[in-house]
Order: sequence, then structure tokens, then C-alpha cells
Amino acid sequence: MILLKNKRFRSYLFLFLFIAGLIFLFFNDLGVIKYLKLKDEVKEIKSQTEKIEDENKKLEGEIDSLKKKIPAKIERTAREKYDMLREGEKAIKVEEE
Repeated sequence: MILLKNKRFRSYLFLFLFIAGLIFLFFNDLGVIKYLKLKDEVKEIKSQTEKIEDENKKLEGEIDSLKKKIPAKIERTAREKYDMLREGEKAIKVEEE
């Protein structure tokens, strides 16, 4: 009888420790749930970094072409960004409703 209680006690103790360990693994500050959230954040930040690096390369290319004084590039930039016109040209603006 004492042996049976002892085995039952051991199995309950083992079950309790196992459940406590799982709770600790999942819900503490360094747990699995926090790890997965941080892993997703890292992926998102890497994606944003890659997009920004691509945009920087594109802008560097534009800067280089403007520094080389390529007339077509300078004219396009002046027209698009600064709404500049040549002599005799008229601007027509279309508003959407």
C-alpha cells in the first residue's frame, strides 16, 4: 500500500514538474512565445532594411546622373519635382473628382 501511494505521488510530482516546466518555457521573459515574436520582428526589420537599401541605390544612381550633368535627366527632374516648364509651354492640371 505504501509503495502504491509512493508511485502515485511520484507520478503526480513528475506531472506537476513537467507542466510547470512547460509553463516556464512558454511564458517567461525568455520563453518560446517571446522568441517567436522577436523572430518575426527581425524578419520584418530585415525586409524594411532591404527596401531602404534598394531605394538608396536608386537615389544614388539619380544623384550620379545629375552630377554628370546629363541634360535629359536634369530636365526630367526639373519637370517632375519642381513643375518647371520650357518657354512657351503651358501647364494643364487635371483634377480627379
